[in-house]
Amino acid sequence: MTGTGPFDKYPDLYEQWFEKNEYIYRSELKAVKRMLPGKGRGLEIGVGSGRFAAPAGIRFGVEPSAEMRALARERGLEVIDGTAENLPLDDETFDYVLMVTTVCFLDDIEAAFAEACRVLKPGGCFIAGLVDRESRLGRLYQDKKDKSRFYGAATFFSAGEILSYLERAGFGDFSSVQTIFRDLKEIDSPEPVREGFGEGSFVVIRGIK
Repeated sequence: MTGTGPFDKYPDLYEQWFEKNEYIYRSELKAVKRMLPGKGRGLEIGVGSGRFAAPAGIRFGVEPSAEMRALARERGLEVIDGTAENLPLDDETFDYVLMVTTVCFLDDIEAAFAEACRVLKPGGCFIAGLVDRESRLGRLYQDKKDKSRFYGAATFFSAGEILSYLERAGFGDFSSVQTIFRDLKEIDSPEPVREGFGEGSFVVIRGIK
């Protein structure tokens, strides 16, 4: 995963984004929850401050940023230091694995997805939430990423590309949902969550091992 500098340096700004963009956050969280299984032992890779894991009932996380780990632990999560490309976890340990806006910070997406597959039990599912590069928001982030404290080193992917990487990593039986259909400045209430991708800026893809 790419350097943790911005996340260690600006933890307050990171948290403030969720508070200032409540309806965007709530919409994304609703989409993520839609794709999670109803039971089982879950893990979030790149758990950040626990903004998605905690309300989704996920208690385990991997996170390379010390500041983010501290915030996640305050939310009651059990978080260990590590990267997506080299998870310090045993094989076939979890029923499902989640990544939310983590794929754009990976150094090696193929290694990261292989590791996610390794720690999943047979029949387990991998859920990836991302800003689709081909969406309105994805194009905006791509155009302005050099001015962003957090996305300067990011590599954005399209939903189709993520599906291809997941398939090569050994996943199948795919499904997806999408949300964030309006311009961010226009969002004054939770956005709907619809099946598929290609319209919404935030996409959640699930694949089965």
